[in-house]
Amino acid sequence: MKTVVGIFTNLPAAKEAVQELQSRGVSSHNINLLVPGASAHELRKVPTTEGEQPGIGEAVGAVVGTGVGTVLGMAAAATFLAGVGPVVAVGVAAAALAGAAGAAAGSALENALTEGLPKDEWFVYEDALRQGRTIVAVLTDSDAQAELAESVLSRHGAESIDAAREHWWIGLRSAEAERYAATGRDFKSAEPHFRRGFEAALHPEARGRSYDVALGHLWKKYPREYSEKTFHEGYERGQEYWKEISARRAA
Repeated sequence: MKTVVGIFTNLPAAKEAVQELQSRGVSSHNINLLVPGASAHELRKVPTTEGEQPGIGEAVGAVVGTGVGTVLGMAAAATFLAGVGPVVAVGVAAAALAGAAGAAAGSALENALTEGLPKDEWFVYEDALRQGRTIVAVLTDSDAQAELAESVLSRHGAESIDAAREHWWIGLRSAEAERYAATGRDFKSAEPHFRRGFEAALHPEARGRSYDVALGHLWKKYPREYSEKTFHEGYERGQEYWKEISARRAA
């Protein structure tokens, strides 16, 4: 099975894509949405009810209590992800949140959505949510259905994961290049391994862990790069970046 992912700049376009997928035979059970939610304060005060909360289908700012609500005929639930903030999950991902809270909810959501997806890309989804974008992830059961999903998502304006990853780095590159150049070295030649190390630090199994502590994981995941000095430097900088965005979102 292959999971096809599209990133949308607005919720209505994502909803239209999901509706077309459903009308063309893709099971709702195989479709997930992640939508940026309300403020942390608003999320904490939302009560759990049996019905859909007002506005969930119309505005990004609405959230529902864990395990309740429906959007496009699918279950909807809300959680708070470290480094991201409040997020509404729709589909199977919502069911994964039932009974979970805090860090456990974040892990449950991550596990539900990364089945069939490289965890290396999780930070791309998080960045998209921080920017107020909506993510649609479709689990397909054949090559033909994967092609259909890719076509539908693209036609409704979705950006691919590869494009989103590049835009994420472009947004960081100037500042990182300036920081690196301040040490008297050439960033352009160091960039490939530096960026790889930076991204490695954002992997769910590495974030918050020092290079030495994560060495076993890095050795297995990045056998050709892990021992490079510039990879190590990028890893340390990636850890700093993760702490910075997590602190901002927790404030």
